[in-house]
Amino acid sequence: MKAAFLDQPGPPEVIRTGELPTPTPGAGEVLVRVTAASVNPIDTYIRAGLVAMTLPRPFIPGCDLAGVVEAVGAGVKRFHVGDRVWGSNQGLLGRQGTFAEYAAVGEQWLYPTPTNVADEQAAAAALVGITAHLGLFGCAKLHAGDTVFVNGGTGGVGSMVIQMAKAAGARVVTTVGSAEKATLAAELGADAVINYKTDDVAAKVKEAAGGAGITVWYETQPPTDLDRTVELMAPRGRVVVMAGRAARPVFPNGPFYVKGLSLHGFAMFNATPDEQRVCGADLAQWLGQGKIKALIGARFPLADAAKAHALQEENTGKKAGTLTGKIVVLPSV
Repeated sequence: MKAAFLDQPGPPEVIRTGELPTPTPGAGEVLVRVTAASVNPIDTYIRAGLVAMTLPRPFIPGCDLAGVVEAVGAGVKRFHVGDRVWGSNQGLLGRQGTFAEYAAVGEQWLYPTPTNVADEQAAAAALVGITAHLGLFGCAKLHAGDTVFVNGGTGGVGSMVIQMAKAAGARVVTTVGSAEKATLAAELGADAVINYKTDDVAAKVKEAAGGAGITVWYETQPPTDLDRTVELMAPRGRVVVMAGRAARPVFPNGPFYVKGLSLHGFAMFNATPDEQRVCGADLAQWLGQGKIKALIGARFPLADAAKAHALQEENTGKKAGTLTGKIVVLPSV
């Protein structure tokens, strides 16, 4: 099979494309013919060696996939040959990734694809959708009537947070970096959109919250100013953090406990299959109902997997601002 792979961590150029043996599904595994994969920041961190994980050699990167079941291993009960499926959590913790024509995936990491949802959409929504769901519902226990703030409303996770929060009946305040992205965030459902380059963010958040404060703060960026965050929170509000491995912000202990706030941190790949299946079920339902869509900013053939990683890295680490939405890789192209 055609696959994009690397022999050792390094810059995007270590990814090369060639032929590897098609995997045989083991017990509890499903062989998926991959029609769409997508790129996430964690993929670039693992490829660069910034996140230490045991990697098979050669290593195929990629967390997300969508495609069709080609074969099933012993004991598989949930899927059959010909089923359309999607999922995430590949290319992590010793598992091979999805940048290949075929992937052998544990059935616990796969979900049925709704009939009216394109594979590109399912793959692009996978990791970011599960991440948004874990933070909003697993950590923050979001409910109708909450006021949610999320940084970067047109990013992969941020765009999912907006749409999921609206689907749950919450009010959403978000930030963007341009007028074009402000329009897009509003189209996704954001009730108030703040341009962090031109607006006084704190003043605008206070105005948008109507003086009551933010009840759920979903921080998609490395936290730098928890004093400001705590000041903008409503009593008994919940703060969710899921980025910034090296961040060491000052913690305003007094104001935090006096308001009765709670702080929740999580990494998506630490969530159990059962926890993630709840996310996958809601995400698939909302995708099928048209309540959620994945923003796709670029598409690459498998042969250009290194370019796909470079584009992601430029925008995640270097803040190039040249990407809105997810990068999709198409193994069959």
